Amino acid sequence: MSSERTEPGAADDLRSDGRSTRWDAHRARRREQVVDAALVVLGRDGQDFGLDQVAHEAGVTKPVIYRHFGDRAALLDAMAERATDRLMERLMPALYRECAAWKRIYDSVDAVMGFLDDSPGVDLLFRRRLPGQRGEVVDAGREFIASALTGLLGSYAEVLGLDDPELVRVWSQSLVGAVQGTAEWWLRGRATGNAPGRDVVTTHLTDLIWTQIEGVGRQRGLTLSRESLLPVRVVPK
Repeated sequence: MSSERTEPGAADDLRSDGRSTRWDAHRARRREQVVDAALVVLGRDGQDFGLDQVAHEAGVTKPVIYRHFGDRAALLDAMAERATDRLMERLMPALYRECAAWKRIYDSVDAVMGFLDDSPGVDLLFRRRLPGQRGEVVDAGREFIASALTGLLGSYAEVLGLDDPELVRVWSQSLVGAVQGTAEWWLRGRATGNAPGRDVVTTHLTDLIWTQIEGVGRQRGLTLSRESLLPVRVVPK
């Protein structure tokens, strides 16, 4: 007979660990389920939605929501984080796609416009206008996008002979603000039937951004065309 024995409680610990892992996965799925439902309710019912509506949409009880999020503010933070992640999933591939410069800018702007177009109400999360919303997640998301743009514009700046990292940082922040502000204006106008089409807005924004790049190049004796293949430098996370 083998002299090896399982330490008392070891098997129970293993079973407990297995149950704990499965329970963690279940909680994560339930949390995602509630967040997704809340985003649906936001788009359907507007910013004054209640947790009862979210519970009904998610197919859970209201105490389940409190168990996972504690309060409405925590749920709003989770909604903003999920919305930001979804935006990144659209924006990052476009931002770093190897293609002509004008097309890369257009695709990046269109990724933002398209996301907001397809996600009713989510722009309110990015503006921190919902009651109780704290906004730290939104600020972090904006900074992430600005950092990505800083990397892209930094690579452009090298080609253009710019040696001013602070200018690049200001430039990236201004572009984030321009696209966000224009998108919000467009969404408000569309709601009242007083806005141009999405492609028109995206094209004009792209032309304005390209004019900045092309103009800086011209000041330094460089001739850039819309088909110019400018480099991309990805900023490490």
